[in-house]
Amino acid sequence: MKHGKYLKYLLRHKWYVAIECFKRGLYLHAFTHDLSKFRPSEWFPYVEYFYGNWNRNEPDDAKYWAGRDKVQKPFDMAWLLHQHRNKHHWQHYVLKEDEGRTKALPIPSKVLLQMACDWIGASKAVRGEDAKAEEWYENIREGMWQFMHDASREKFERLIGFHL
Repeated sequence: MKHGKYLKYLLRHKWYVAIECFKRGLYLHAFTHDLSKFRPSEWFPYVEYFYGNWNRNEPDDAKYWAGRDKVQKPFDMAWLLHQHRNKHHWQHYVLKEDEGRTKALPIPSKVLLQMACDWIGASKAVRGEDAKAEEWYENIREGMWQFMHDASREKFERLIGFHL
């Protein structure tokens, strides 16, 4: 059941991203977007994190936290793998240097376009066809600012229609 629910969501997400990619001439990316999510190293942790039984308990229940702790580490590893396997994630361009500094690298224009398609498609897949990516972005942009290259961030904001 939980695998079916995740598959349904993933295909809906890929559908909306594909629509956005076709609008922008990114035909190959429309088909290849997020294929790594079908790999077992991403699939199983995602299924457990988003559709597993652990989150059916109330947050004030000890079972909730025990369940969350059990799925959090595998999910975090799967999410990290996904970011490094897929260039359309801004985190792919964050370099953690040996000395401890963090450097934001510029994101290529074509990848920024793919990223915009992903955000627009994801917002529609999660929040419905009328959802706007810029609304989702506004809620989390503060956390991204310090880790995203300034020119890349500005271009991405234009691509998703974000305005201050």
